[in-house]
Amino acid sequence: MSVEKTEVLVVGAGQAGIAMSEHLRSYGIPHVVLERNRVAERWRSCRWDSLVANGPAWHDRFPGLAFPEDGPDDFVPKERVADYLAAYAQKIEAPVRCGVEVRDVRRKQGETGFHIETSEGAIEAECVVAATGPFQIPVIPSVVPESEGLTQIHSSTYRNPDQIPEGAVLVIGAGSSGAQIAEELMRSGRKVYLSVGPHDRPPRSYRGRDFVWWLGVLNKWDAEATPGVEHTTIAVSGANGGHTIDFRRFAAEGMTLLGRTENFADGKLTFAPDLAGNIAKGDANYLSLLGEADAYVTRNGLDLPEEPSARDFLPEPECVKHPLLELDLKEAGISTIIWATGFGVDYSWLKVEALDGNGRPHHQRGVSSEPGVYFLGLPWQTRRGSSFIWGVWHDAKYVADHIAKQRSYMAYRPADGAA
Repeated sequence: MSVEKTEVLVVGAGQAGIAMSEHLRSYGIPHVVLERNRVAERWRSCRWDSLVANGPAWHDRFPGLAFPEDGPDDFVPKERVADYLAAYAQKIEAPVRCGVEVRDVRRKQGETGFHIETSEGAIEAECVVAATGPFQIPVIPSVVPESEGLTQIHSSTYRNPDQIPEGAVLVIGAGSSGAQIAEELMRSGRKVYLSVGPHDRPPRSYRGRDFVWWLGVLNKWDAEATPGVEHTTIAVSGANGGHTIDFRRFAAEGMTLLGRTENFADGKLTFAPDLAGNIAKGDANYLSLLGEADAYVTRNGLDLPEEPSARDFLPEPECVKHPLLELDLKEAGISTIIWATGFGVDYSWLKVEALDGNGRPHHQRGVSSEPGVYFLGLPWQTRRGSSFIWGVWHDAKYVADHIAKQRSYMAYRPADGAA
């Protein structure tokens, strides 16, 4: 039975796989992109209805195409982000095959390259790029037993307030997803409790510039990963035209803030006594960026309007001054818990020496410890900007450059008579 052959197999046709295809094409490297669902499927079916991109359209895009229906400062709705990625794949003529699942990748014995089993047969490739991204397995900690009769869902399966049973809602995790979902539920009239852990809290905009602009001119997008930093939770929102996440305002409008969720027993959840400290550290991150921005304006003589009110905070809410350390879920009327607690990865199909003991990629800037295997689309893969559409485009170029260099080494043949 014949086996299809290609030089590079790219697994996944989200923003990472499409960016990878563009750079491989620019090198003239034959490749195939396999996607088990549709192009950019996670944007379509693994996000809530009202989600928009967290960066404005002028910034969070590929260099070769603007968003056709949105202004440069708009925050693009999730469906149009998915449409954009599909249109980009067509524009660059990416060789994407949808509905094909990669089930097994192994190194060929006694020769270069890999044997790949898919739902549509076998493929052999010299290189494999795992571009499946970081949002693979929703993580729901085993804290509250199912026997308690509560509705427990992950943020990836939340769609809108009408989906949630009557009653109060506890959202655990106050990064961008958790904060946005909690705010939407509160605005719909629900009583909401929000468990807030350590986080960074940048301003949505300052002195007439979006925070993505400030991170750019201050060279923060190019900050490289340091131990622990890659796991920092960021609370930022593009919803309703974009606004700064303000936990004090949430509390002033009726939301109850809680510390980091710890344990459950006898119908009660307990929380760490760290709420005030977590809020204070988020404030420090926020104020630090304002200070750096002001210094940059002064140093460069920029004509950007001052914004002294940006440093004004609402009074400390009671739930922060006197935090609840224990909550009886039944007494509080909580019927639903939404876990905004991130994702794990699943590379069980990748049966090569490219993973650490925890099943996570072992790599440097996407180049794995297994020659010929690459990763793309990981948070902090090379720098802070790696998670963004534009950031993964640059990471893909680095990976493609490496593939092209290795290709040239393998193509080398000594001249006649050479040693």
